[in-house]
Amino acid sequence: MKEAAFRKESSITSIAAWCMYDFASSAFSTIITTFIFATYFTTRIAENEVIGTHQWANAIALSGLIIALCSPLFGSIADHSGYHKRWLLFFTIMCIVSCALLWFAFPSPAWVNYTLVCVVFGTVGLEVGTVFYNAYLPYIVPRNYLGRISGWGWGSGYLGGILALLVVLLFFVKSNTLDLDLGTAAQIRISGPFVAVWIALFSLPLFLILKDIPSKGRRLPEAVSLGWRELIRVLKSLPSEKNVFIYLISHMIYADGLNTLFAFGGIYAAGTYGLSFEEVLIFGITMNITAGLGALLLSWVDDYMGSKPTVVFSLVSITLLGIPILFLHDKYAFWALALVLCIFIGPIQSASRSLMVRLIAKKEMSTEMFGLYALSGKITAFMGPWILGWVTLLFGSQRVGMATVLVFFAVGMLLLLPVKVEK
Repeated sequence: MKEAAFRKESSITSIAAWCMYDFASSAFSTIITTFIFATYFTTRIAENEVIGTHQWANAIALSGLIIALCSPLFGSIADHSGYHKRWLLFFTIMCIVSCALLWFAFPSPAWVNYTLVCVVFGTVGLEVGTVFYNAYLPYIVPRNYLGRISGWGWGSGYLGGILALLVVLLFFVKSNTLDLDLGTAAQIRISGPFVAVWIALFSLPLFLILKDIPSKGRRLPEAVSLGWRELIRVLKSLPSEKNVFIYLISHMIYADGLNTLFAFGGIYAAGTYGLSFEEVLIFGITMNITAGLGALLLSWVDDYMGSKPTVVFSLVSITLLGIPILFLHDKYAFWALALVLCIFIGPIQSASRSLMVRLIAKKEMSTEMFGLYALSGKITAFMGPWILGWVTLLFGSQRVGMATVLVFFAVGMLLLLPVKVEK
């Protein structure tokens, strides 16, 4: 009865509010972990680019480990206690505060640990919050529209990333509209508080419009106890749920490749091809445009041909396109090929989310299962950055380090092939 009432409330307005959260939160991924602060850290805060890449990799790996441990537990607790919106609000605020504190990340090795701590807390807040955000999808969207709406969510996220990067580029980095102190890199540090304001402003529609997901209404202490037991039970039963189990293993591998690519894309562009901060920002904007278009266009393929074929096709494409990128020396040739590659990043993300919904047998376990989905995306998240960091350090080459990402895509795709999805 509660679910029926919840679904009756669902509308274009609630779907738009849900998509707006993606629009809001993507500013963190594009500005903090990929294009601005990642590059700023390795080139201005760290001792040098190679050591900085290694340190950033360790921070991303640590945040991935924390997310892997927390996501399924919090998802299970929320399924028993409810208050999904409150949990989402808590972790969103955690991300916002961490971003605001990056204003004090001054360009000196003395601020390395401070910057990395802020990035770890911000990443954990964003990613654990996403567990509760994703859990709304099967409640607000009919099954035959899962691919489309998931794609629209990712597409709006990429649009948000594009607009946020444009604001930072035009008003802070390029023109320094606020006349900030260039000697202390204030025109770059301001992007942290900017992201905090951006997330707070554009996530409001979700918290104001969407109702909470129906739950069993347990008290928090009881929910924690039940959450632990339920999580252990589900983990033990996963090997017998072959389709879900194999999919989570596959997702674990290729998501690790995606996470590593996002964390080091800007660093690689700046370090290997000598892109300036301004060029890195423009690079990020063009990448987000093509990835967003890919998520929107191939979302229709998801609904008509299936989530699994969409993911497999995208993984094959991104692997084949990634090989020549490792050998290019002209930055404009690199840029052009990277644009084509990014068309397939959005569909991998959106179709992976809708594929998880299609594999969930019981909708009332959606938060718990998306907790495991987040677990599969983060439990080995330390491996990709860690391997890339050590290979980069060992060979003294960002090219060789970035080559490790393609292995994750190829292995993940091969493991996905035997997964069966009911039509």
